[in-house]
Amino acid sequence: MEPRAAAGSVGIVTPRTQRFEQPLELACGRTLPGYDIVYETYGTLNADCSNAVLICHALSGNAHAAGYHSPADRKPGWWDNCIGPGKPIDTSRFFVVSLNNIGGCAGSTGPHSVNPATGRIWGPDFPVVRVRDWVATQRRLADLLGIERWAAVVGGSLGGMQAMRWAIDHPERVRHCVVIAAALKLSAQNLAFNEIARKAIVADPQFHDGWFLEHGTLPRQGLAIARMIGHVTYLSDELMGDKFGRELRSGSFAPGSEADAEFQVQSYLRYQGDQFADNFDANTYLLMTRALDYFDLARDFGDDPVEAFRRARARFLVVSFSSDWRFSPRRSREIVDALLAAHRDVSYVEIEANEGHDAFLLPIPRYHDALQRYMEQVHADLAPRSVADAR
Repeated sequence: MEPRAAAGSVGIVTPRTQRFEQPLELACGRTLPGYDIVYETYGTLNADCSNAVLICHALSGNAHAAGYHSPADRKPGWWDNCIGPGKPIDTSRFFVVSLNNIGGCAGSTGPHSVNPATGRIWGPDFPVVRVRDWVATQRRLADLLGIERWAAVVGGSLGGMQAMRWAIDHPERVRHCVVIAAALKLSAQNLAFNEIARKAIVADPQFHDGWFLEHGTLPRQGLAIARMIGHVTYLSDELMGDKFGRELRSGSFAPGSEADAEFQVQSYLRYQGDQFADNFDANTYLLMTRALDYFDLARDFGDDPVEAFRRARARFLVVSFSSDWRFSPRRSREIVDALLAAHRDVSYVEIEANEGHDAFLLPIPRYHDALQRYMEQVHADLAPRSVADAR
């Protein structure tokens, strides 16, 4: 079956590149001159531009969230199981916007783009970015598209942090906020995992202090190790046991042959690491993990998340997964508790699933059912929009 004919698929999509000439004042104090944003859209924007849904990507995500780029493309977008006609984020009802954040390596301006001030690639000189900077660029894109208010802003993991930032930075522009497998801020353990992953990259001899492209090299080993570290933390012990156990791919446990034994899980992680190293920019990985580290929703509100959420006007859906130890249900309940204390409207669901943090990307029936039911309410809320706003 051709990708465009697959049931529930948005079909063939073409990424768009939007140039913004207006400089962007960043949270770090530096200014980013004109920049490009790559984005994709699915579905049709209605007459009053009220049915738009923003998808915020996680650490290694990009603009290609659904559909295919060509008939020969056998792999769909990273959240294709959730976005499309009849799917939880139904493109027969919603106009869906997905973009690649600045600092990324999938078309938007980032470390491998040219710095207009020097004529060199930005490399390690690319400014530090924060979640609030991404929200600022997303707001500019919304303005360009004529979207005054999102029907919903949706994100998982780091994407969920962007969704929350939208709700408190631009409360009048978000009707619903969907936060999946996220947290108010990283735990010390999460900070530690990110630091170990970054250390693996910068310690690679081919990294050259971030100027590896000018040296014609890639820090493949360091980036592969960083991915392996991250990937292990995204999976649950139960899932890894079910998927790999202690099965050998090659070698044996015969005396004197241990060095030749290779477990299935070793082979899997090496493959994941190598694939990632071939397709992701090392400087982008450093930027994205630091943005994740720096995120703290309550920092500007006296370290009080309740005070932060008092600014919000959106209705919230918060989703967690039972086996997610990287962003545990406890972290999601902290979000819910703060929202309730701030007298915000919030629904919460904890999904029983053994897929770990990566569960938010997977077609788990109960998860999809909960998301679909909530998005049906988002759609229902569009009809009385003018009445509700007049109250």
